[in-house]
Amino acid sequence: MATRDPRVDAYIANAAEFARPILAHLRDAVHRNCPQVEETLKWRMPTFMHHGMLAGMAAFKQHCSFGFWKHELVVGRERAGSPQGMGQFGKVTQVSDLPSAKALAAYIKKAMKLNEDGTKAPRATPKKRARAVPADLTTALKKNRKAAATFAAFSPSNKRDYVEWIVDARRDETRSRRLAQAIEWMAEGKPRNWKYMVC
Repeated sequence: MATRDPRVDAYIANAAEFARPILAHLRDAVHRNCPQVEETLKWRMPTFMHHGMLAGMAAFKQHCSFGFWKHELVVGRERAGSPQGMGQFGKVTQVSDLPSAKALAAYIKKAMKLNEDGTKAPRATPKKRARAVPADLTTALKKNRKAAATFAAFSPSNKRDYVEWIVDARRDETRSRRLAQAIEWMAEGKPRNWKYMVC
């Protein structure tokens, strides 16, 4: 049986004036299309539950957001990570920014079916792009055979740790200091974060 949480009523009532009709519209759409939905608050934001987390909404100072827990499976990869705010529909400032009632209903029903079927959300495994070894590090490694041998034997993540540490320096002096320190540590066979390793 569907439940409406009084904390969600309070959340909507306390939202900015522009946000109230958006939140009410989204809430009604979820209840209309998922009659067995239950409401709760997670991370202090209204969350809709149906065989697990279904969707959530939030109000901010100048926009609202709405998103599905299994967003990539519901709305597709191209919409899954909106660059314009959390949720899949960007920064919503008025009801007309949302998909049509028909499209929203289809998304909600798809999310319901995924949860009912026990479909797991794909695990996000961000791929870190390998950064090119900067010329100054290459030159310094050529001058120190021990450091060069250590760097060559490192895993890609250990190499990336040193490269990013050096490249991300904001000032030339900092970069030079980090480069010298990196060569010293690598000559001793140490990875970048050796201080934090458990022996």
